[in-house]
Amino acid sequence: MKKNVHKNVSIGEYPETGEVNVGNNAVIREGSIIYSGVRIGDNLKTGHHILIREKTEIGNNVLVGTHVVIDGYCKIGNNVSIQSGAYITKNTIIEDDVFIGPGVKTLNDKYMKNPSLGEEAKLIGPVIKKGAKIGGGSVILPGIEIGENAIIGAGSVVTRNVPPEKIYIGNPAKELKRG
Repeated sequence: MKKNVHKNVSIGEYPETGEVNVGNNAVIREGSIIYSGVRIGDNLKTGHHILIREKTEIGNNVLVGTHVVIDGYCKIGNNVSIQSGAYITKNTIIEDDVFIGPGVKTLNDKYMKNPSLGEEAKLIGPVIKKGAKIGGGSVILPGIEIGENAIIGAGSVVTRNVPPEKIYIGNPAKELKRG
């Protein structure tokens, strides 16, 4: 059960929601914070200063780049690469073999409710299916499903579901017609 945990790493201190389980051969780099109640498989590799919030489940062979935030209650499959600067919002599901480019942002609050004003938000994260690839700087709106093996071009804003095996680009993202 070998783990390489650098200095200035906080594991399981926030909040009190259960144990942290980290599999074998993890490398967790300096400045990283992993909340309580997180389960991580084998061979996790992180960059510096990452945040993984409570009740998140991460599979085997996952890369989490520098300055990534995984904002709790997420499910991340096996063989996933989340590049530096990505923001994975609460309640997001990322299946196996997915690539998330640098600076990708996922959203979960369709109506932008403000709890401090007594407004109740229904947070629905996106679902990114097996083998999908999301280009750097893209934004995926709440509740969107990206189909298996779909590709989202860099800088795209995805406002509707993307079917399997399709390529979507632009703002708003539309299918790239091959001809």
